[in-house]
Amino acid sequence: MSSGKIKFAEQDQTFVLKCIGEVRLNFCAVLNETIEQAIATGNSKAIIIDLTEVTSIDSTTLGLLAKLSILSRKSFGMLPTLASTNPDISQQLDAMGFAQVFNIVHTPAPCPECLNDLPDQPQSEEVVRERVLEAHRILMELNESNRTAFRDLVSILEETGQSC
Repeated sequence: MSSGKIKFAEQDQTFVLKCIGEVRLNFCAVLNETIEQAIATGNSKAIIIDLTEVTSIDSTTLGLLAKLSILSRKSFGMLPTLASTNPDISQQLDAMGFAQVFNIVHTPAPCPECLNDLPDQPQSEEVVRERVLEAHRILMELNESNRTAFRDLVSILEETGQSC
């Protein structure tokens, strides 16, 4: 199990996600649900994603964060801000093409004190597979390097889904 967590808040028309520690795919279903709810409510005039306390983050989580940005731009014409102060994480974001879908800053983001933990949520293997597949398809759209890196994984996940 991951030693990380994801916190969130919606305050003063700002939606904030703060990732802490080792953030892995065990959050994928609840993170996806939180993202979709935040976009559906349409209450936010700003979106901030704080990765300043992340020690590692997997590609599934990154793909879902990219989804948040893409939906935000389509729905509100807004480019979310993503804060990263860890050079390794910043390098990973750069390699994934996140500068295309985020305003990336390398200073801590202002976060409200009222952040709530995303709740633990049981996830079926099928739900996890669907979220992993969706996240990696999104990442593949960002650049050629991602297409090459995730092509085989996406093919395997697509084949697995068809045989179910």
